[in-house]
Amino acid sequence: MKRKFLFLLCLLLGMPFLHADVKVTNVTVKPRWPWNGLLDITYSIECKEKDEEGNPKDVYVDFTAIDGDRNQTISMKTLAGDGAKEPVKAGGPYTVTWDASKDAPTLNSSNLKVQIHAIAGIAPYMVVNLETWKVRYTSQPPNLDDDTCRTTELWLRQIPAGMFTMGSPTNEVGHNSNETQHEVTITRMFYIGVFECTQRQWELVMGTKPSYFSNATYYATRPVESVSYDMIRGTGTQAGAGWPTYGHAVDSTSFMGKLQEKTGLTFDLPTEAQWEYACRAGTMTALNSGKNLTSTGQDAAMAEVGRYWYNGGSGYSQNCTPANGTAKVGSYLPNAWGLYDMHGNVWEWCLDWYKNNYGTTAVSDPFGPTTGSDHVERGGSWYNGARFCRSARRSGSNPSNSDYNGFRVLCLPLVR
Repeated sequence: MKRKFLFLLCLLLGMPFLHADVKVTNVTVKPRWPWNGLLDITYSIECKEKDEEGNPKDVYVDFTAIDGDRNQTISMKTLAGDGAKEPVKAGGPYTVTWDASKDAPTLNSSNLKVQIHAIAGIAPYMVVNLETWKVRYTSQPPNLDDDTCRTTELWLRQIPAGMFTMGSPTNEVGHNSNETQHEVTITRMFYIGVFECTQRQWELVMGTKPSYFSNATYYATRPVESVSYDMIRGTGTQAGAGWPTYGHAVDSTSFMGKLQEKTGLTFDLPTEAQWEYACRAGTMTALNSGKNLTSTGQDAAMAEVGRYWYNGGSGYSQNCTPANGTAKVGSYLPNAWGLYDMHGNVWEWCLDWYKNNYGTTAVSDPFGPTTGSDHVERGGSWYNGARFCRSARRSGSNPSNSDYNGFRVLCLPLVR
């Protein structure tokens, strides 16, 4: 009984956070009594920012619980109320309710805090300077004529919340039985890399050059490959290797760990659902250009959207020119959201443990099995034919494997 009292008491220490010109004030966290696992959180928003028409900007709010005894965050998935799913305006008080008994049934902490983050008027692009670690937001897309966006800066595109059909129809050329169609709802916006992470970006963060395609003249703007899931997130049982039990916790020495530490933001790999949602950008065809394949191997539609075996992937060598092997990121057509190379170039790691079939049931924000032997990879590579590069194509690999593998960075800018 004493332990439970301490748990409830510490929850009253709700912690507001400031982002730019937005301020969270008057935070209270009150457990329902008699205790039934529910907590009511109230807060107010101060924000003077206006949009281009002079109207108050929308404010996006996110909530994180932190178990101080175990030094880990708790995903507050059952939040309901003001700001839990949709943005709010300046004002308040606002109220949300959290069912701690469902999100953390074994929680028994004497040092639990609730953090509230807020940001106004989220711009379409997030840019991280990998030399100064400053983060900025802009409405302008990257300038492809300047390789800065591929090397010393990390560009990410805002992807709105929404619903899509995941998987492929049985008559799609190249269809595999593990791609059963089902409805998926993504309830929160996120940012995802405009490009696959490049070799220079990896070098700036990690100080190493692991890739096979090591031509000194061309390596910097090619996607980093020969990197494993373990190298990207780490191997700690309660961190890098702990998805989904430990959420976005990663090893401090991993690529994502360094990004998180330097920026204070939650960088990670996308889930499989987030990846396909971002790749499709509203399309339901095999390719995000709105076109289907006519061949499983060499296909003209695939040649438009990415590097694969039949438009330069073959005939590669370790020191090859841009005409062979992987391609400079951003060399082919982007999708409707301005994302490049979602088809081909390198296989891209996702967070989820791989399972052979994800069924036909409609789901929201799926995160895959709790355990497994392989992690999901998506998108195909320079080494593959067209059928392997489709939006719905699924594969899996051991987290220590690095062959042909690269990745695309995701950021949840409101959660840390």
